[in-house]
Amino acid sequence: MAIVTVTGMATAMGMEMKKSKIYIIIISLCIGLSGCKHGGNATSGQATHNDAAQVVTPKFRPPEVPAMISDPNSQLEYFVKHYWDYFDFADTSYVPTPDITEQAWVDYMDVLFRLPQHKAQEEMKSMISKSAGGSKKLFLYFTEIADKYLYDPNSPTRNEELYIPVLEVMIQTPALDDTEKIRPQMRLDWALKNRMGTKAADFQYTGIAGQTGTLYQINTTYILLFFNDPGCTSCIEHIEGIRNSVMMNRLISERRLTVLSIYPEQNIEEWKKNYAVYPAEWLKGYDPSFTIGDKYDLKASPTLYLLDRDKTVLLKDATLPLIENYLAYMLQQQ
Repeated sequence: MAIVTVTGMATAMGMEMKKSKIYIIIISLCIGLSGCKHGGNATSGQATHNDAAQVVTPKFRPPEVPAMISDPNSQLEYFVKHYWDYFDFADTSYVPTPDITEQAWVDYMDVLFRLPQHKAQEEMKSMISKSAGGSKKLFLYFTEIADKYLYDPNSPTRNEELYIPVLEVMIQTPALDDTEKIRPQMRLDWALKNRMGTKAADFQYTGIAGQTGTLYQINTTYILLFFNDPGCTSCIEHIEGIRNSVMMNRLISERRLTVLSIYPEQNIEEWKKNYAVYPAEWLKGYDPSFTIGDKYDLKASPTLYLLDRDKTVLLKDATLPLIENYLAYMLQQQ
């Protein structure tokens, strides 16, 4: 199965994103044509004969942008809003066809991420709601795809802000029973904690010499909150990534960025043994109450948050490239 990966995910959803020429190309291919690369109707396809049985392979047909719409932004909005117009959400034959259905989702994400965040969330909720009103089997398939691309901690395209509308529909739809709504409700509760645009939960930490501090005592323009275990390979790679970031080190030296490294586990002696891996200019500590996991969703190690001076969450569970891109963008605005 050759699923095309989503591009352009390294731009923060909280900012008004510059529109790439890629989506213009995608949309222009659809203006006045019967369809883009997938072609065909949603419920038609090439039939193959096996004795008396006829197997129909489903196809995906993207929308046609009217030629009268010439503005690129308007073309994008029309294309996204009408993306699923020819898709039959009641047709369960789409379930075992990842090259069709999952590919359509990936292409949808590629253009959806080019919208402002609030519009992208509205379109996601609309699409998932349509799915919930069709076949339950297909609806569950779409929620599984959403898990894979937007929730999985190992997904390079994970995005909690777009995953929240999916969870909200799952909780509200009568298509699922109370038992089936337990897991999405738990995930939504976690997603709403320390959400982008809200104030991060304060906590106390203890340093290697027994000194204490709190998150809210830090007073720099930006705070990189870095939950990690110095014994894990990925954490070491992130430590080196931050250490080697020219821009981050410049901000640290100018006292505009503080890196607060927090060890959230209980094996304090192991943390102390590996303490030397951290740069001296960072703030380092562990959670003395072992309750920080009740305040922050730490489903993966490491987990990174970017906060501003007021402790407002700018980026949640973000990658290093995303954080660097965000900081670079903000510096350009100054």
